Amino acid sequence: MKLRLIANPVSGGDARPRIARAAALLRAGGAEVEVCLTQARGDARRLAAQARDGGFDRVVAAGGDGTLNEVANGLCGAPVPVAFLPLGTVNVFALETGIPLELEPACRLAVEGRPRRISLGRIGDECFLLMASAGWDAAAVARLRPAVKRRIGRLAYGVAALEVLLAGPPPAIAATLADGSRRSGYGVVVSNARCYGGTYVVTPAASLESPFLEVCLFKRGGRLAMLGYALRLALHRPLLPPAVEFCRVERVELAGAGVPVQVDGDAWGTLPVVVSCQAEALAVVLP
Repeated sequence: MKLRLIANPVSGGDARPRIARAAALLRAGGAEVEVCLTQARGDARRLAAQARDGGFDRVVAAGGDGTLNEVANGLCGAPVPVAFLPLGTVNVFALETGIPLELEPACRLAVEGRPRRISLGRIGDECFLLMASAGWDAAAVARLRPAVKRRIGRLAYGVAALEVLLAGPPPAIAATLADGSRRSGYGVVVSNARCYGGTYVVTPAASLESPFLEVCLFKRGGRLAMLGYALRLALHRPLLPPAVEFCRVERVELAGAGVPVQVDGDAWGTLPVVVSCQAEALAVVLP
């Protein structure tokens, strides 16, 4: 089996020792491994796209959810499967799918596991594995400082979220569904998966194998409402109507002047945008 290992050397801190060990474990499992280290944003996508016609049996993404997102964009629609070695700070995709967080069993799965096709979300010209969201959480991602994240890990997201909360109430967001009906709120999560930011659940009906995306629209604005949402998530309690509204969509158009957007945990841009589902778009090696 010929593998291209696309690895982010700064994922979760200094990942180089873990990447070297991963390459050794994959080779010990009988694979021929080409190691490619990323240096800048976009490298993982380019290296994955090159693997489409490079004679590789699989691409292995070693890093966080952002690295995996880029690899998925490079392989979207291709027959080449992708396996994931979670080296990041949160690793939501691994938590969602049951991919082992420990390196040795994750490498064993990458070599011996069977791929199956999953759906991807699409936003603009890009795909996503987990979710796209707009509003308070996306503003926090945009404020996230890499140096703080390297120093305190996932707590950096909480610091950024608190800064956004203190900055003022979120602006309104409008969602237009495929049938032309309109919804409004003060934040929105469009999910391809159940897990959000770790083991927290915003959209319990979402599934990687569904041809639909699950939308959670936050109906209440203001600081107290945002604190209430955050507290329920922190306590692993479900978000319930009328505080939120759920709908299942193949396509949704989101609008809101200058409202920030995040995709799979990385800042993406601002509204307006169209989000849709692309069924069976990616082959992934899963437990």
